[in-house]
Amino acid sequence: MNKIKFISSLKDDLISSIDLEYKNRAPRFFKEEIFPIGVRSKDLNIIEKKYYKFLKPLNKKDFFEIINSLLQEKEHEIKTLAFKWLHRKRESFTKTDFLVFERWLKKHVNNWAHCDNFLTHSLGYLIYQHPELIGKTDSWINSNNRWLRRSASIILIYSFKYHKDKKEFNIFFSRLKEVIVKQIKDSDDLVQKGYGWSAKEASNINENLVFEFIYKYKHKLPRTALRYAIEKMTLKHKQEAMFK
Repeated sequence: MNKIKFISSLKDDLISSIDLEYKNRAPRFFKEEIFPIGVRSKDLNIIEKKYYKFLKPLNKKDFFEIINSLLQEKEHEIKTLAFKWLHRKRESFTKTDFLVFERWLKKHVNNWAHCDNFLTHSLGYLIYQHPELIGKTDSWINSNNRWLRRSASIILIYSFKYHKDKKEFNIFFSRLKEVIVKQIKDSDDLVQKGYGWSAKEASNINENLVFEFIYKYKHKLPRTALRYAIEKMTLKHKQEAMFK
């Protein structure tokens, strides 16, 4: 199946799975304008599996070409599928793919769902495999693009979940601390929630270490970020962070 037929067939299947009630409700979860077809997650998963069998045999060049085309479509579910399929091919990723992924992030991510999908999966995986790439995200921290700023911290979540040892954890946590300090005055709640979420994931690994950092900056941290960061901590740490 060539690219044009693939996308045309995919759209037909998505349209045949429309749930109008879900389509009308979906935009409420976003501040930005989205273009939902109206396909529920369970139906989208069925379609995702059905069409991946056509993508799986492709070489990397042809696969990336289709993903690139899908990301240029405006429909929310099509982009969601593109990011899901991309992560399935993660074992083929190389360091040089960072430039491609960064370009996709800048051009095609414009809501929190796609940002989080892409960053906590494919891009997060790439950073986990190649920590030396972290420095390439420096410009994201204070970017005018809110999704780049959010991405600067949540790109580390994959590494917190799958780190192998203390040394790896310290590498990624040191980076998170750097990002938080530089974004601590950022007024965007999605950026605040982003680094708060990443800190929460880090606290699952070493709560005491994360708490020490959070406690040090608790009077400067926005309350939104603070609440996210301490969400899974012990009651003692929560009380000290919030009230002492």
